[in-house]
Amino acid sequence: MLIHPNFDPVAIHLGPLAVRWYGLMYLVAFIAAIVVGRLRLRLPHVAAQGWTAKDIDDMLFYGVLGTILGGRLGYVLFYKASFYFAHPLEIFKVWEGGMSFHGGFLGVVIAMTLFAWQRNRTWMQVTDFVAPMVPTGLAAGRLGNFINGELWGRVTDPSAPWAMLFPGAANDDAAWLAAHPQQAAQWHLNEVFAQYHLLPRHPSELYEIALEGVVLFFVLIFFSRKPRPVGAVSAVFLIGYGLARFTVEFAREPDDFLGLLALGLSMGQWLSLPMIIAGIVMLVWSYRRAGRQVRQPVNVSGSP
Repeated sequence: MLIHPNFDPVAIHLGPLAVRWYGLMYLVAFIAAIVVGRLRLRLPHVAAQGWTAKDIDDMLFYGVLGTILGGRLGYVLFYKASFYFAHPLEIFKVWEGGMSFHGGFLGVVIAMTLFAWQRNRTWMQVTDFVAPMVPTGLAAGRLGNFINGELWGRVTDPSAPWAMLFPGAANDDAAWLAAHPQQAAQWHLNEVFAQYHLLPRHPSELYEIALEGVVLFFVLIFFSRKPRPVGAVSAVFLIGYGLARFTVEFAREPDDFLGLLALGLSMGQWLSLPMIIAGIVMLVWSYRRAGRQVRQPVNVSGSP
């Protein structure tokens, strides 16, 4: 079994200021997006649309605001609404954690809408350009989760080569052991817990880095290398992220204050399903619209 390194969440101490790894991951995500965006400017069909380096800088400013505000509000509304409504000042304690990707996604959608309006572009022109820049940020965020030893996966067979012990999950592990005696006996988990006081879990953060970060990045980069109908790149992002997140959620521990919802699916899966459906609809619409635009009416000789 693997053992989580249990990193210090503080990366650097600058006098009284403690710079946390998760905060650094936001900086890494920002820099990576700039690099990917500027590399995309070299593509002839992207350059022909008039995108500039200044557009990227301004776009990312909007995107960062949308991510932080939307991510926090999404977590408040989707996951712990009753708690935050009872303790509204806790909403502002972002440093204590609590961000939602789906909320951040909605925040970015709103931010890109404002950016598109300001630059007199269509919303889909903007999102098609932005989409390939997103997976590197997702990977950085999940790396921050892994370093913090949070958002771990579900309990798994200790013989699995990827099984990992998370020191931060000790209380959850004890509760799981008491609630699942038959599964514990099948996997000999009582012996494992007696030795380590922990249970083996899926390192779901690493799965998300692989799928939402690496795989989705290369899919979008490859797909967007050639001119595509307006909305197609955005649609592939929605489908790709939705499928990746929906899949990983089967290995990720559900939030303890929510558990599994209808049909045995997690909140993350229910929030991902609309993304997948919207992406499929958008992709079909995009190519059908492009097909109608390229068709030319046939002129019959003698017709007016």
